[in-house]
Amino acid sequence: MQGAMVSAARAIGLVLGVAADGAIGDPRSRRPVTAFARAASAVDAKVRSKHPVTGVLWTGGLAGSAVLAGVLAERAGRRSPVLQATTTAVTTWAVLGAAGLAAHGTSLARDLEEGELETARGTLSTLDPRVADDLGVIGLSRASVETLAENTADVVVAPLVWGALAGVPGLLGSRAISLLRGIGRGRPERYRWLVARLDEIVHLVPTRVAAGLTVLAAPVVGGSAGGAWRAWRRDTAAHPSPNAGRVEAAFAGALEIRVGGRTVYPHGVEELPVLGIGRNPDAGHVTRAVELSRVVGWLGALSAVVLAGLVGLRRRR
Repeated sequence: MQGAMVSAARAIGLVLGVAADGAIGDPRSRRPVTAFARAASAVDAKVRSKHPVTGVLWTGGLAGSAVLAGVLAERAGRRSPVLQATTTAVTTWAVLGAAGLAAHGTSLARDLEEGELETARGTLSTLDPRVADDLGVIGLSRASVETLAENTADVVVAPLVWGALAGVPGLLGSRAISLLRGIGRGRPERYRWLVARLDEIVHLVPTRVAAGLTVLAAPVVGGSAGGAWRAWRRDTAAHPSPNAGRVEAAFAGALEIRVGGRTVYPHGVEELPVLGIGRNPDAGHVTRAVELSRVVGWLGALSAVVLAGLVGLRRRR
């Protein structure tokens, strides 16, 4: 019975956290996740060594600290269902990126529509590490759809899935890994090897959940569920990432556009596979991608509640 109560409190907390994220919006400077990112960046900036052991210590120390804090909070919350639901709600709000992602996506769509390309490049740089200096409307629109898709999986669906499975430690751990991956970009591969592998493992299931939810959400925004399914299943095999390409392909198929192709990063040029079949994206597609991201987030919250309930039922047996 205790397991069922824990799962019920967890499910309620996840819903309240999602609601708080939507109601409060994105007070970026006030979220604890921002403090963690700043601390991780400060530590990384002071580390001069490029040795892989240093990277392992950096990743393990910071990610382990986040998980440990989650374990302590989870144990304290089990003293009462109300306390656990509150703890889970606050943590969900602290790590969830749905409101911020929607705000950035809306800004990108507006700037592209108004021809404010320099402003759009600046906004894109806060979400994506690619070099955007020479990107025009089509390139910026493509990059915007890609980053909206990838971040929907990473900062919306992944925390909810891990929150349903593991509670507060899952919420904090999954978000910490995403932040460390972003901070470590630009570092030598051998330095960030551990965080890259952890990121792949942590997002292995959530990205597939996000792609599946994209198929379900596509008709809600006037998109193609069949197109999302076909692009997901057809185009991701050639993508170098085991995770990102799946959600990007599903978004492209849903919006009936093409993304992918030549992408310039600070470390060099990558020739990524073309995902989806259709026209090149424009500002209107970015707006629809924001709407699609929102619907996927809502479905992700519903899925997290169901998953938390199933975990509770299994504990009762």
